Amino acid sequence: MPQQLLALSFGLAAVLAATQIAHSAPQCDTRETVIALLADRYNETRRAIGIAGQSAVMELFASDATGTWSITMTLPDGRMCLMASGANYETVTEDLPARGDPA
Repeated sequence: MPQQLLALSFGLAAVLAATQIAHSAPQCDTRETVIALLADRYNETRRAIGIAGQSAVMELFASDATGTWSITMTLPDGRMCLMASGANYETVTEDLPARGDPA
């Protein structure tokens, strides 16, 4: 059941991201340009990385000083696109719940 909930949450996130992308095209440029913009304007540094689909790289940038965050996607052709951004970033570390019967 927890695996199904995790899969559903990722599916929901993908649908929400696709909806957001459909309503406003992502801003794309060279990787160097986007990273420089995030660093210079928002003081953001890379905090997390993952593979999205079969060929894109997702990265989370954030700033403790400003509280801003940005999610980017780097495509196989080298373009980096800003997919989402926001405020009030917090780093959270939580243990996963134990599997099986808690008794």
